[in-house]
Amino acid sequence: MTRCLIVDDEPVAQRIIASYLEEIPEMQIVDRCLNAIEAMQLMQLQPIDLLFLDIEMPKLKGLDFIRTLSHPPAIILTTAHREFALDAFDLGVVDYLLKPIRFERFLQAIQKFQKEKPSVWEPPASELLLLRSDRKTYRVNPSDILYIEGLSNYVRIFLPDKQLTVYDSLSSMEKQLPAAFLRIHKSYIVNTAAMSAFSHECVEIQGKEIAIGGVYKKQVLEVLNGNT
Repeated sequence: MTRCLIVDDEPVAQRIIASYLEEIPEMQIVDRCLNAIEAMQLMQLQPIDLLFLDIEMPKLKGLDFIRTLSHPPAIILTTAHREFALDAFDLGVVDYLLKPIRFERFLQAIQKFQKEKPSVWEPPASELLLLRSDRKTYRVNPSDILYIEGLSNYVRIFLPDKQLTVYDSLSSMEKQLPAAFLRIHKSYIVNTAAMSAFSHECVEIQGKEIAIGGVYKKQVLEVLNGNT
């Protein structure tokens, strides 16, 4: 079975894609999400083989969501916008379906997915961060970063297997990061895809609780709760 996830902020579009998938026996719908933040959280809990992803969504756009994923599943984009096709295929998507989607065109995309058996996706080199630490230059995929702590003229970057201390400012780092990263405190930026829990006071990443600053609280909670 192919485990499928539908991510679209339009319930009608979700229902159409789901109805098409139900006509194809080997396709299993794992869940439906209204935004990329919900999808991030779900994909941390269970594997997904094929992602049906809208582009124009609140808070985190579809293409930005793809860039946050270190090991994304196969992706079929479903959108009403033609103008993103070139960028989409540069990111290695299987197909690009324009709404309203006809069933025969949907089947072509599924057949393309089954034929290609997409290999492990790697981000373009231009999207990697080059970080100088301890006399070495590290090539870092932004999606591997858990969170970043500001330390006066330096930042400490926390990765799953190590920490890097880099001569840079938190504000400068913020400009280099994709949309999944969120400034939650004057001293912290977090990768929302790495969060395991959050409250009104803090977010939790790999067992560490990081406080949400008072100045940032309203905006942070709106993003984390998926509000527009």
